[in-house]
Order: sequence, then C-alpha cells, then structure tokens
Amino acid sequence: MRRAAIERLLPAAYQRAAGPGSVLGALLDVMEALHAPDEAVLADVDALFGPYRTPDGFVAYLTRWVAMDHVVAAPRADAPLPLPVGRLRDLVAHGALLARWRGTPYGMRTALELATGVTGFVLDEPPERPFHLVVRVPPAAADRFALVTRIVETEKPAAVTVEVVASPAGTEPADPVPADPVPALPRPPSDAAPAGPDAAEPAAGVATVRAVGRAHVPAPLPHDPPEEPS
Repeated sequence: MRRAAIERLLPAAYQRAAGPGSVLGALLDVMEALHAPDEAVLADVDALFGPYRTPDGFVAYLTRWVAMDHVVAAPRADAPLPLPVGRLRDLVAHGALLARWRGTPYGMRTALELATGVTGFVLDEPPERPFHLVVRVPPAAADRFALVTRIVETEKPAAVTVEVVASPAGTEPADPVPADPVPALPRPPSDAAPAGPDAAEPAAGVATVRAVGRAHVPAPLPHDPPEEPS
C-alpha cells in the first residue's frame, strides 16, 4: 500500500501532522516499505500454485491438493524427498489426470512412470488368482522399490490384492495394452509445453524455478471396436 493511500485512512488531524519531515510522515514511509514485498507476492500469487513455477519447498505441499501426498510420505518431516523435485512437479501437474484414471492399469502405470522416470512396468492379472494384481518393476526402477510399493497400494482398486516384484535384470518388457476398455484421452495442453524455464516473470519474493519436468504422458490406448454380429 502506498504512503498516500495509508495517509488517506488516517483521521484528518493525523493527515495534517503527516507533512514532509514529520515523525508521522517517516513512519508512513516505513509502512509503505514493509508492505511492498507482500504486495509483490500477492500481485503474482498464481506463481506459488503453478507446478513448474512454485519454489522447491512448496511442491510437496501442493501434492496434498491433488491427492498425491502419499508419494512423499516419510517417517520424519525433515526427511529428504524420495524422488527428484522435477518428478514431483510432474505428478502435481498431472494430478487431475491421475485422479480421473485412479484404479485402472493406465492410471497406475502413468503414476509409476511419472514418479520414477522409468517405463516398462508390467501389470499382470494371473487367471488362477482372481482380483489379484502382480506389478513387475523394471530393473531401472529397482532402487525405488519402496516408492513404487506406496504408489501401487494407493492406485490399485480397493478390492484387489497386489504383489510388487522386481523383473530380472536384462529383461525389456514390451509396453502392454491397458486391460480396461477406455477411450483415447485428449492430451492436456500443458503436456505440449516445451521443457525449459518458464517464460513468465515471478514476483519479488517468489523464487525463479527452472521447469525440469514437463513429462510427456501418452493417452490410454483404445481397444479394437467390437465385431458386428453376423
């Protein structure tokens, strides 16, 4: 708030006493200087909530807004993040997509690939064990087994039991077709944005953040249309 605006809020007697060189005038100058940083942040407050613009320390908080806070679950509040902050930004940016497909093979596989940066997760449903899912973790993501297990437990359907196993080293599984019949999903506009620093200029007090994520998330593959009866 500018000094003139603050002065107009004062009683008339105080306004007359707030002339140049007065004690009250100096106090109003200090008040204006104290308001400036907060007003600069409020003028560009959306920078705090943009997944690729928010400061690093605020990204974990944003996961609560999109129901992905189980990814950063840790026994201690000061524990380091279990994944790079760029991958956490990708999860927040695609939070609505993941919520829409939660409980489906596509949703689980997408969450795992965004969190680990690794493709090749295989989801098997053994015919001899109904309502049971086996998630095979590719060797490149074997060092993030605890993170993968947390995501699988949250993304699976509630009535399904699950088993997370590591694929043998040297195996390169082909990308499987989603098992659930879902239509092709249009790609969100944010996915098409190129990697690199955000073009917008953040307000004073908001850290400049390089967009290190911008993951490409393919739409689920449609199944072949059913055959017409003869």
